[in-house]
Amino acid sequence: MPFLNYFHSGILRFASSLKQRFAVAIGAENRATLPIDIAPHSPGMRGVWIPSTDCKVLTSKQRIAEAMDFLADTGFNTVFPVVWNRGYTAYPSQIMREQFGVEIDARYQCRDPLAELIVEANRVCLKVIPWFEYGFVSSYNLNGGHLLAKKPEWAARDRTGNLLKKNNFEWMNSLDSEVQDFLLGLMLEVARNYPVNGVQGDDRIALPCEGGYDEKTVKRYRQECGREPPHNCREQHWLHWRADLITEFVARLHRELKAISPDLLLSMSPSPYDWGFVEYLQDSQAWVDKKLVDMLHPQFYRRDFNGYKQLLDRLIDRQLTCEQVSCVSPGILLANRGSNYSMNPELLLQVIACNRSRGVPGEVLFFYEGLRDNDNALAEALKNGPYG
Repeated sequence: MPFLNYFHSGILRFASSLKQRFAVAIGAENRATLPIDIAPHSPGMRGVWIPSTDCKVLTSKQRIAEAMDFLADTGFNTVFPVVWNRGYTAYPSQIMREQFGVEIDARYQCRDPLAELIVEANRVCLKVIPWFEYGFVSSYNLNGGHLLAKKPEWAARDRTGNLLKKNNFEWMNSLDSEVQDFLLGLMLEVARNYPVNGVQGDDRIALPCEGGYDEKTVKRYRQECGREPPHNCREQHWLHWRADLITEFVARLHRELKAISPDLLLSMSPSPYDWGFVEYLQDSQAWVDKKLVDMLHPQFYRRDFNGYKQLLDRLIDRQLTCEQVSCVSPGILLANRGSNYSMNPELLLQVIACNRSRGVPGEVLFFYEGLRDNDNALAEALKNGPYG
């Protein structure tokens, strides 16, 4: 019944409000006094991503509490819990309710996992930076999912006019102002309503280079540049023009986040440069040069030491200045369930030692469950070594 549905939704919104106020009350100092060990340009980031795929942490308040205890005991100081993926939020979202009629992922009905996690993280002095994993992605192998079913005009298009799909992910049009407003709204909604230390954009604050051929973007390119978009999606002018629009979005996000509180951090986790620029229009070099990000976590997901070291050396020797390196905490791949990969402790310690030897102050590990593999082998290596 419509009335009962509305009444039930109102109860959930009221319960969510109480949870958020409770979280704010116990964590009010979280935003005002960011500890020096994870402040931008200071050493000490020890972070870990907490996804909802292949990970059960967010499925109950008890599991959240146990995970926060485990991470604090291991020596971590920051958690990056997923709050946006598969086209749904892991917190009650007014924006999602108003635009799509679904305020939270169905797995979390009658709960607020983000508020629960903040309470438990604060209890053990862990900082919280919510992770918007899906970014501008609408769905995975669902032909756009419920987002594009409701708003087909938001779809990104390839040169043939088809829905933009890359590696089975289907994309919204990251260059469209309405789409940008939507994602920006979600990120600012979390920053305003929860006592967090910042927000994080994933490698999907981007657009596959094959995109941008929708009618609206083509018209804009024609008006601004006096030419048609080239058939070659990697043509330099076309690449730079579209990447600049993504950079403008990052600049706006940074500006509006700081307007809420200058202590809030913008954390970004792009693909390695310049592969990320060519393939996904992520000009992370410009983001750093223009001081649009407080923390950068390039995804250096290599499974051998030499592969990792090559990426790190290139970053330090050819891309960033000494000052810029201080904001970098690379992403390290602990596990990949799709290939059954699990990093061994020796490689993890070698990679972290390499970071420190090159003046890189910290890292963020992907992902939580990798720490628990093989009887917590990686967590024990960290606890008895660099994080102890």
